[in-house]
Amino acid sequence: MASSFSPGGPSRPRPGYYPPSIANPSPNPSPASSLPGTMQNLQIGRPSAPSGPPPFLSGISASASGGSRPGPPPQSLPTRPQFQQPPAMSNGPPSIGVSGPRFPTQATLREPTPTIPTQGSRAVPGSSSAGSPANDLVPPSIYNSSFSAPAAGVPMAPPSLVSSPPQLHSLMGGQPSHPLAGGSPSQPLAGGPPSQPLMGGPPSLPYMGQPQMVQYSGMRQPLPPSGAAPPFGSPPVWQQQQPRPGVAPVSSMVQAPPQMFGAPPSPFTQPRPLTPPVMGNSPLAWSHSSTPSTIDPNQIPRPMVDSSVIVFNTRQGNQVNSPPPATSDFIVKDTGNCSPRLMRCTMNQIPCSGDLLSTSSMPLALLVQPMAIPNPDEEPIQVVDFGEIGPIRCSRCKGYINPFMKFVDQGKRFICNLCGYSNETPRDYYMNLGPDGRRRDAEERPELCRGTVEFVATKEYMVRDPMPAVFFFLVDVSMNSIRTGATAAACGAISQAIADLPEGPRTLVGIATFDSAIHFYNLKRALQQPLMLVVPDIQDVYTPLHTDLIVPVAECRQHLEQLLESIPSMFETNKVADSAFGAAIKAAFLALKPTGGKLLVFQSVLPSIGTGSLSSREAEGRTTNVSSGEKEAHKLLQPADMTLKTMAIEFAEHQQVCVDVFITTQAFVDMASISVVPRTTGGQVYYYYPFSALSDTAKLYNDLRWNISRPQGFEAVMRVRCSQGIQVQEYSGNFCKRIPTDIDLPGIDCDKSIMVSFKHDDKFQEGSECAFQCALLYTTIYGQRRIRVSNLSLPCTTMLGTLFRSADLDSLLTCFLRQAATAIPTSPLSQVREQIMNLCVNILHSYRKFCATVSTPGQLILPESVKLLPLYTLALSKSTGLRNDGRLDERSYWANHVASLSVSLAVPWVYPRMISIHDLTSKENNDPILSSILPLSSANLNDDGIYLLENGEDCLFYVGNMVNSEILQQIFGVTSVDGLPTQFVLQQYENTFSKILNDVVNEIRRQRCSFLRMRLCRKGDPSGMLFLSNMVEDKSPGGLSYMEFLVHVHRQIQTKME
Repeated sequence: MASSFSPGGPSRPRPGYYPPSIANPSPNPSPASSLPGTMQNLQIGRPSAPSGPPPFLSGISASASGGSRPGPPPQSLPTRPQFQQPPAMSNGPPSIGVSGPRFPTQATLREPTPTIPTQGSRAVPGSSSAGSPANDLVPPSIYNSSFSAPAAGVPMAPPSLVSSPPQLHSLMGGQPSHPLAGGSPSQPLAGGPPSQPLMGGPPSLPYMGQPQMVQYSGMRQPLPPSGAAPPFGSPPVWQQQQPRPGVAPVSSMVQAPPQMFGAPPSPFTQPRPLTPPVMGNSPLAWSHSSTPSTIDPNQIPRPMVDSSVIVFNTRQGNQVNSPPPATSDFIVKDTGNCSPRLMRCTMNQIPCSGDLLSTSSMPLALLVQPMAIPNPDEEPIQVVDFGEIGPIRCSRCKGYINPFMKFVDQGKRFICNLCGYSNETPRDYYMNLGPDGRRRDAEERPELCRGTVEFVATKEYMVRDPMPAVFFFLVDVSMNSIRTGATAAACGAISQAIADLPEGPRTLVGIATFDSAIHFYNLKRALQQPLMLVVPDIQDVYTPLHTDLIVPVAECRQHLEQLLESIPSMFETNKVADSAFGAAIKAAFLALKPTGGKLLVFQSVLPSIGTGSLSSREAEGRTTNVSSGEKEAHKLLQPADMTLKTMAIEFAEHQQVCVDVFITTQAFVDMASISVVPRTTGGQVYYYYPFSALSDTAKLYNDLRWNISRPQGFEAVMRVRCSQGIQVQEYSGNFCKRIPTDIDLPGIDCDKSIMVSFKHDDKFQEGSECAFQCALLYTTIYGQRRIRVSNLSLPCTTMLGTLFRSADLDSLLTCFLRQAATAIPTSPLSQVREQIMNLCVNILHSYRKFCATVSTPGQLILPESVKLLPLYTLALSKSTGLRNDGRLDERSYWANHVASLSVSLAVPWVYPRMISIHDLTSKENNDPILSSILPLSSANLNDDGIYLLENGEDCLFYVGNMVNSEILQQIFGVTSVDGLPTQFVLQQYENTFSKILNDVVNEIRRQRCSFLRMRLCRKGDPSGMLFLSNMVEDKSPGGLSYMEFLVHVHRQIQTKME
């Protein structure tokens, strides 16, 4: 029987927040005045062994203290948490969860992209079919071009050598007046959906409160049809519209290429200089003439933004729709396949053989984000309860019942879509088949008509009772942390964020501080004040008590708030500069051992003493000449030793402890070694360098608040199953792995993604479908054991052209990112950059060789679906993680951040969004501001302009040196560029300009689910160079410009063709 499920109850108002200001740089913590007398400080010895379980675990079985193996396959969590706005702030930046109307306000609904044909019109081995003549090449404009494939055995035209001066000259490829041969711009498409806009749309929407989940008793009465989703297999109920263009038009117009900002042009030294070809699925063509010509930089492919909302039906009838770009705004109608937010494949048609996959040079991988936040307008994930017998599963492969399992023999048996085994239908689950061969109750059972459902787990999925929600805070109080204000900022953030924890006896909290010793605090309500318990032994740590270190939040809230208020003043004269980070997390782990839970660590200095102590390797990194090709430099990005790694494995495998680290530092902390702990335990690293108590306090608070209030689960196990013919090759992400088939996730949340790569071990039949199933078994924050099952079934093809048409650019880029992050600690940077560029070249060469017909070799052919791949590859090669001039900690953080980055945030992380803000008031109301993005080239920066650039984590404001004083006054409250502050906090003033800018920033925060770290960059300052380093389309000392890179790619392809 269906019922509404809202575990969180009504939402509570957020705690008050007072942002930092110039007059009050660290407002949250204040000197202790509420604690009577001085905090008691007891030096204690090692306690005796406990005689029984702690009293706060009265509801948990005795077996809880042992190692926990959550059980077989995976499960899920209640839908999405509320990303609310903290209380109104005066003179400060608003928080991430902005309520009210979405920005921009005008949006239209669009129908999903057309379905992908499963077979072309001609069967040329290894080639695509073409729905148009062989030479049907459409001019590269906003019109989408069709795919063209050569007949088998048709020889390619031999490449011609072009001799030209050291500037970009024209290439052969047609007459000057008609550089592109083939159809007209109005020619209809003949092969699949065009690329979609890639930038600007919100990757996910803010959490709109405890979601409604429908409870369903799977073995008893059928669930009545719910909601607006059409029946599985039925045609769509809305009208289909024309797909929108996704990439800027290309033309053969010519113009001088942009130079590197502030640097003279550099001539080409390689032979046969080629101009960047014309894009799209059409060739980039140049006229072959003796006069030099150049390319208009504004006409080469770049991301474009469409603010309209896409309505995406996952399946229409028996055909699969290609998902919209991950960066677009879309509403999913689950009609059999799961939402692309939960699972997205690098290609939306699966090659029938490993040879075809190898020929394409594209990776076959699945990006899984099992707890991704849905759009508020989507149906909630339904909960199915099969009672004591548990969910229906295949007897052989243990796959879960799903819409693609076929019932036969009048419903008495069902055939598994994963392994093909014929199973007997349980008696209580039997139902006759209808005339269409489907069960008569298929539309009434969510597990038979929805791509994602959540099953209630039975006792067989538990080795202990579900763990409570435990949050243990560990704060650095060493001398540097106190002096920089990091300790005060951490205590203030914790004090306000604990109000967002769920109420109830199952929510437990604890706190400890550390410098060269570890200080636990007894928060028992019976005490008049918290009691400090000091553990001085940092080589062989222990916990001073077995009870009262972790207590229900409802019983200790007052003591905890008093303690957090007094900690900064208690340690304000601390002269201890050492930090026992390793010993502290070990001691906190021992306190969490009976229950498991989340450990949130605030660290400010290099761990220098005790277990897991580290030495500064930054000086060694500076003396290493990375740019000269030093072969051993990359080893500085590996952990210094295995102490922390071994500790993290113990945390994850045996006690289900997830560690998140907030690094608030102004110096080197050896990120490569510290980040091993959160990466192994399913946690996350937050990096604030250089930390500023003025500008970073607000972000620290919002990051912590989102961390503990977002949709998340504990003690999780995940497994991905697939059809016979392929097998899982590797998992990539933040997890611990004990057995080959499963990954352990002590913590899993809505922001984490896992990449699963596959390889062929057999062949598929053309016309069949390949199935993927992700099962996540986990404990909700409210103590319920669930199994979230997501299903994706994609058609198989033998046509290479169809494979390219179905390629997913965002997923491919995410794969490139993961491969780069994996290679950084083991290979020289130059080698990593070359590997990434080769991936791009190999894909485009495969398409050029097997799928495109051109009249001359002087053309670069780019598939419509991945025409932006060269731009993103160039941007990736110039990113922080792959640049030679990056700091060790910054590079390590980049690699760690990428390891669990979602698909929707991969594009802005590599190719940030830049908009002009000096002309906000002059833009038309019906022109969404975030849609007016600028190419990342210094040619678009004017001295009298102000520009905003954001990548999902940082938000940079670039101010020219000739900006109008009135605009400066309205935005920043100063009248000249010289008056701009070095530490920046975005204020809202009483004028229209400031209000619009704050609305823009709030919308970006909502889209990225991140508060964004604000930085002010001035032209001519080092901060200005930081901004200019993001101009990836410019020529840089260590890299080519965008057009030069296209030339380089074209040369590489021609070399391979020869």
